[in-house]
Amino acid sequence: MSRGALVLTVAVLWVAALGSAAGAIWCRHRAREMFIQLEALNARRDNLEIEWGQLQLEQSAWSTHAFVERVASTKLHMAMPPPKEIEIIAP
Repeated sequence: MSRGALVLTVAVLWVAALGSAAGAIWCRHRAREMFIQLEALNARRDNLEIEWGQLQLEQSAWSTHAFVERVASTKLHMAMPPPKEIEIIAP
């Protein structure tokens, strides 16, 4: 192998090594960015799950018989009819 070919081969290998190093650095940087994004999304998911649980508790509290009866009597001014006015209809 001549001296010129050897210099060219070394130069090509040097550029390939630098390109490979730059690619590895870029991939590592991108992986860190994606991991940060993943952690942010996981935190958002956790917050949404907490909010969902709170909404389910609120819904169950609002749908209790006592709550509905209290709202009906205080806000809507409704009252239970006397027992003699209640009619039971068979299906």
